[in-house]
Amino acid sequence: MKKLTIYQIAACAVMTAVLCVLGPMSIPIGAVPISLATFVLYLMVYILGTTGASISTLVYLLLGLVGLPVFSGYSGGFAKLAGPTGGYLVGYIFIALIGGIILKRSHANTVISALGLVLGTAVLYVFGTAWFVILMDVTVGYALTVCVLPFILIDLGKIVVATLIGKPVRSALEKAGLLVKFSK
Repeated sequence: MKKLTIYQIAACAVMTAVLCVLGPMSIPIGAVPISLATFVLYLMVYILGTTGASISTLVYLLLGLVGLPVFSGYSGGFAKLAGPTGGYLVGYIFIALIGGIILKRSHANTVISALGLVLGTAVLYVFGTAWFVILMDVTVGYALTVCVLPFILIDLGKIVVATLIGKPVRSALEKAGLLVKFSK
């Protein structure tokens, strides 16, 4: 594995901070709130790539785990991470990994990269919903109606916006020499 540059470490820190600031901002609509965290994650994938986005996501989860109020509704701690919606938080890692890998392999092709984020989000939904079903002892159908269906269009919208913003931001950072261009 290549060593991270100072610029990459700083970018990870900045994106983790952005996630910590915007992640808690949420709209409670039921068991799972609408949060800006996934939007930030989508941007992180574009800006940081797989490794950087994964590191930033793990740092974010660790900060929340130790009790900092970085999760939705300004909450944090082990109970939140191990609770009914904790599977969605842990599932953030899938967005970083899957979205980042597909983004790199597609050489940041807009449509394929967006589909990679959709796939990462689908895996997040599966993981988080399974976690919710087990902890809450509810049916899959119920969990889908409260934890997935209300969020599909919202998350698709976040992916579109993040793709439209993320690609030019990444391009500008590459031109400035702060990020390595995806090889073809």
